[in-house]
Amino acid sequence: MALRKSSAYSKRYARPYTRKSKKRTKSYIKTVPNSQIVKFKMGDLKGFSKGEFPTQIQIISKENCQIRDNSIEAVRQYFNRFLQTKGGEAFYLEVKIYPHHILRENKMLTGAGADRMQTGMSQSFGKNIGRAAFVKPNQILFIIGVKTPKQEIHARKLIRAAKARLPCRVATRTIRA
Repeated sequence: MALRKSSAYSKRYARPYTRKSKKRTKSYIKTVPNSQIVKFKMGDLKGFSKGEFPTQIQIISKENCQIRDNSIEAVRQYFNRFLQTKGGEAFYLEVKIYPHHILRENKMLTGAGADRMQTGMSQSFGKNIGRAAFVKPNQILFIIGVKTPKQEIHARKLIRAAKARLPCRVATRTIRA
């Protein structure tokens, strides 16, 4: 089944009451879907902790939005693939957001006779279909660490191309050591 478009969810920024509790009677959500994000830190982790990356590029959100885990994973894979080909192992990439919020959908039947089989909006809590991260303005989404000016140019091109994969407007901040 295909995903619903993000505009069905992204305009509602208020966090609805979706409770996952250890006590069965207090739990509204019975199972939490797995996050699709495979890794949060990649590249030369030891070099980054030692401070070997003189340039850090931070990707920052400019507005309130809700980013699905599949969108975060798409951007991560895009960055990782091209940073490996252009820079080898001399890069660092970190995903700074985590999808905690659980998305729900009240699935409706279609076709002939569907109106007799479903209950419509009565008790429409919805079933879990995925996860999303709530992002606030000036929140860091990703960090890219590079060693050379040539790698920095490639990283900036990647960020420009990756803006289409994110549902919100983003800006960059460069930190040089």
